[in-house]
Amino acid sequence: MSRYITRLRMRRTYKWNGRPVGEDRKLKRQYYESMSISVEGKTEDATVSLGQYILIEGDDDDNPFVAQLLKLYTDDSGKKKTAVLQWFVRMCEVPQNKRKLLGRDPHPQEIFFYQDRSCDNEVDGETILGAVQVGITAPATPRTPRHATPSIPSRTAPARKPGNVLEEARARLHVSSVPESLPCREQEFQDIYNFVESKVIDGTGGCMYISGVPGTGKTATVHEVIRSLQQSAEQDEIPHFRFIEINGMKMTDPHQAYVQILQKLTDQKATPDHAAALLEKRFSAPAPKKETVVLLVDELDLLWTRKQNVMYNLFDWPTRRNARLVVLTIANTMDLPERIMINRVASRLGLTRMSFQPYTFKQLQQIITSRLNRVKAFEEDALQLVSRKVAALSGDARRCLDICRRATEICEHSGSQKNSSGLVGMSHVMEALDEMFSSSYISAIRCASVQEQLFLRAVIAEFRRLGLEEATFQQVFVQHQALCRVEGLQPANVSEGLTVCQRLGSCRLLLLEGSRLDLFLRIRLNVSQDDVLYALKAD
Repeated sequence: MSRYITRLRMRRTYKWNGRPVGEDRKLKRQYYESMSISVEGKTEDATVSLGQYILIEGDDDDNPFVAQLLKLYTDDSGKKKTAVLQWFVRMCEVPQNKRKLLGRDPHPQEIFFYQDRSCDNEVDGETILGAVQVGITAPATPRTPRHATPSIPSRTAPARKPGNVLEEARARLHVSSVPESLPCREQEFQDIYNFVESKVIDGTGGCMYISGVPGTGKTATVHEVIRSLQQSAEQDEIPHFRFIEINGMKMTDPHQAYVQILQKLTDQKATPDHAAALLEKRFSAPAPKKETVVLLVDELDLLWTRKQNVMYNLFDWPTRRNARLVVLTIANTMDLPERIMINRVASRLGLTRMSFQPYTFKQLQQIITSRLNRVKAFEEDALQLVSRKVAALSGDARRCLDICRRATEICEHSGSQKNSSGLVGMSHVMEALDEMFSSSYISAIRCASVQEQLFLRAVIAEFRRLGLEEATFQQVFVQHQALCRVEGLQPANVSEGLTVCQRLGSCRLLLLEGSRLDLFLRIRLNVSQDDVLYALKAD
């Protein structure tokens, strides 16, 4: 099916309904939900909304094109209207050699889903003729074979829409809800965008190390950069590239990174050693039409090995002359290369670095406000309180969103007893904060002895020094002795330190993994670092 060509034929007047529902500051676009069409000679206006099936003006007046309306937007001038569509084809548009694949006689007015990269899905909004009714015919249900795989039944009714302001606010504040824009990260977005764009345009390779504490928007910013670059590639503004993402937390072994990269590149399965050899050959051999690959490696901390060969290869491949590989790595520790990597890996990472600072209370307040998007569900003092509390502790935007969602639930269940306005107030936020930071673990930390609290502080200090979430007793014990001297206390000996460690393990504040030697006992936290710091700070 060739590229659709649309042109204006009748005098129609198009205008937007209501205000914009979204804005893309990077592309300078404003999005709308519906549009009115006035036809000369007709008294009533036609309205088309997102999700409707519409007719698009084409060469044949008797058979206009059929599509589903996905997006409506205008540029910064407000004059040009653009529609993003999902095309459907009539049976007469299907080639003769493919009609027999249907296996039945189609209805004369039947249309079929159509998807082809050569077919432009963005057209002039002023070529829309109007809405059309489309009925969906269910295919004949095949006979279920024996030992069939069970499946989740399809939804019989549409998902329930929010019934009040609090429910709508709770849905918008969910961490899985994708926002239309990422506030407070404009500079980081631009730096990463310029880095990847320049590498794709020049056809070269490179690597960037992105660091920052959890919940500061690292992964979300990179995904937004890739989405914007993919839109530019679809519009032929930059060369096409291929995006691949791996996550160290989803792997049982660091060498599985080779397997996942190869499988996503070539759909080929291999052992880790064989996959590493194939990738080495791919990124070393020249190819005239090789497409640039952008690789995102999330949770880089978990890909550390004793020989560091996985990390070294990930940062060595982009330096190859014919690789055309751009690697973006994300980790929680800013100085990870200097702390756990040998010099050869650290030298590879000396190219480009990006550090995401924790959110301030004003930034957290702006993030919540932008997510709510003019939904008045919180009092101003309540938003400021939760933003200041989280910013003082960690600056984690995800925890801030969780507290706000819990506050809306408390407000909804309490009714109008505490707040006559029906909005989330200070009392609801304080109750949510108490629930979030008043678990049994926090109570146990507050009731622990001075030596036990110092040992927990030593565990966090050592985790941050290593850039990992695990350490040996010997490493933590050195930190513990240093903290004792700072606090003016008598440093504990090894046996006393082991007793403190095992007592914390029996309370399940620490997870202990046995070893032949007690000094090499492996220690992990069974509670988040934020909760430990909150309990110690409050204490």
